[in-house]
Amino acid sequence: MTHDGGARLPGPVTGQWWDSAVIYQVYPRSFADGNGDGVGDLAGLAARLSYIASLGVDGIWMTPFQPSPQVDQGYDVSDYCGVDPLFGTMDEFDALLGQAHAGGLRILLDVVPNHCSSAHPLFQAAVAARPGSPKRELFHFVEGRRSGPGSVSDVPPNNWQSVFGGRAWSRANPDSDTDTDWYLHLFSPGQPDWNWRNPAVGDYFEGVLRFWFDKGVDGLRIDVAHALFKADGLPDAPSATDVVDGLRSNPLVSDQEDVHEVYRRWRRLAEKYQPHRLLVGEVNLEPSRAARYTRADEMHQAFAFAFVKLGWDPEAWAAVGSELEAARQLHGAAPSWALENHDIVRAVTRFGGGNLGARRARAAVLALLGLPGAAYLYQGQELGLPEVDVPLAARADPMWARGGITRDGARVPLPWTESPLLSHGFSSAQPAAAPWLPQPPGWGSYAAETQQQDPGSMLALVTAAVGLRRQLWEQGVFTADDDGSWRVEPGNLLVCERSPRFLVAVAMGTEPVRLPAGTVLATAAPLDTGGWLQPDNAAWVLREP
Repeated sequence: MTHDGGARLPGPVTGQWWDSAVIYQVYPRSFADGNGDGVGDLAGLAARLSYIASLGVDGIWMTPFQPSPQVDQGYDVSDYCGVDPLFGTMDEFDALLGQAHAGGLRILLDVVPNHCSSAHPLFQAAVAARPGSPKRELFHFVEGRRSGPGSVSDVPPNNWQSVFGGRAWSRANPDSDTDTDWYLHLFSPGQPDWNWRNPAVGDYFEGVLRFWFDKGVDGLRIDVAHALFKADGLPDAPSATDVVDGLRSNPLVSDQEDVHEVYRRWRRLAEKYQPHRLLVGEVNLEPSRAARYTRADEMHQAFAFAFVKLGWDPEAWAAVGSELEAARQLHGAAPSWALENHDIVRAVTRFGGGNLGARRARAAVLALLGLPGAAYLYQGQELGLPEVDVPLAARADPMWARGGITRDGARVPLPWTESPLLSHGFSSAQPAAAPWLPQPPGWGSYAAETQQQDPGSMLALVTAAVGLRRQLWEQGVFTADDDGSWRVEPGNLLVCERSPRFLVAVAMGTEPVRLPAGTVLATAAPLDTGGWLQPDNAAWVLREP
């Protein structure tokens, strides 16, 4: 099954376009390098847009390309309304947006409202303004505590820990005896947290949203959406050993009730535009809590984080699926499914590695694309890329330096060609610098151009499944009102019954299992003789209405 990649329908038969959308996540610095400097950029992305369109997806989510010192690969933003010269120019972005829209692709951008870069002009002005200045009220500047008589605020204001490891506080002016303030950073010291209890911060970000929406951007993915507000008074956590594990273990720094009014305000703004703009939240909370961010007057979607972290366990899949469905029934928004992103170990490796992991990743992505709601694919997932063990000296993730954890293995630049020339086609200009993260030996065996010629490749499977998904939507087999009834049948057969007419089945045991009755529409691998589903395979089954 193929897809022509041309302009698509404006949206589903009913509802909004994102109800059934498949969105392709682009990590720009690792997608395609247009100028040969070893870092992906807007020019490289523009040159490869036809590839993304050929997948049949509805849109692209781009991680940050705004001006940044790149302490955290762009999630430390110094100018929310610009383009970092590392990636190109605003004119190039405008051209990319127009090119994408002409090809039927929508564009979502990242917005990072919890924190900015320490190089942001407003933070720089706050540091220069000294204690007590209103400029410091845009952030969390707090006088430190004293370790003993005569000391000068040499202890942080509280015991909060950073996601990246170490304390979540740094001195504003460490060489000063008169500036005794510390500033809060839940991530690196180069990423100070905004103080959302100051109304001026909300006004500032409304201007940011208007800037991009006015340009025609179709929506925003909201980074760390649940962590904007901190507990009043910034009290100590119950234990000094408490750490911020995905901002979940310390409720003082996330999921404060005040945050919901921010998204009500943003939703009202998004609906002033025609067509309405999409708001997608990175809400790393339990499903029952995360779903509250997608109530009818808040964000449209939130990523199903409990799902993206799953291993190969049918009971766990069914339990998480059932929990997500219960949250949907309570609050109305279907889950936004993903198996990979730029922060998560790639599925091939997570599901066992090698051939075993590759088989399971094929089955998992087919299952993902059959579930009710939107689906997100991360660049390279359609190629079956495994996690890379990046050499220690080459690791660039700030989490590695501070906390001994690296996300670099999922961020290695894509292989476009089997030939090692120009870093397997990652760079399109000569001479080409080495890619910013090294590609491992054999990386070319996953090349997109090679897989495009192989009807049995992971790329062919994903493309066919996305196309079939669209057909089933247009035929009314899939609807925006579909639920997800999950169960595990004998032999560890995982079943998600999307509607009385359609189900997804995944064989997660060690023996072949009989499929439920119906017409098999698609499988991740050919069925065994007799139509049984072999281990580590998945199927879409159409049942009699």
